[in-house]
Amino acid sequence: MASSKLRKSGPSDDDNCTLDMSPMIDMVFLLLMFFLVNATVIVVKQDPNVTPPVAVNSRKAEDGNGRIVVNVYKDGKFTNEAKQPLDNEDAITDLVKEEKQKIDLLGYKPKLHLRGDKEAVFKYSRQVIRAAAKGGVDQVVFAVYVTAK
Repeated sequence: MASSKLRKSGPSDDDNCTLDMSPMIDMVFLLLMFFLVNATVIVVKQDPNVTPPVAVNSRKAEDGNGRIVVNVYKDGKFTNEAKQPLDNEDAITDLVKEEKQKIDLLGYKPKLHLRGDKEAVFKYSRQVIRAAAKGGVDQVVFAVYVTAK
């Protein structure tokens, strides 16, 4: 008698036990949208006229925030990330000071992203580093091609 009551109280064979997945799918899309909106994409525009050197012991920088990009050409000319010419060290210092103020407001540590041509003499890069130091930026990231070790 007890076993027949237990059988009747449980689900019958012809009942369909299905799980409604629509709330789960909605939650996945909401999480996806949340992460897309909160993600920041950091893109450093590369000048095709600057060919960085190859470095075997280089490593990819994890943090791309707070970069102030200066391109150094093999003839000793300088440009910023938007390919606007920088005529002398004072122009570079002004650029660094202006960009440093913007980066400080965002809460990042400013870094000089130096993209020097492999044919350029190092004294041009030294000029940019000196101008950035005058502008208050003391960290330098050298752009190079990464090779397999």
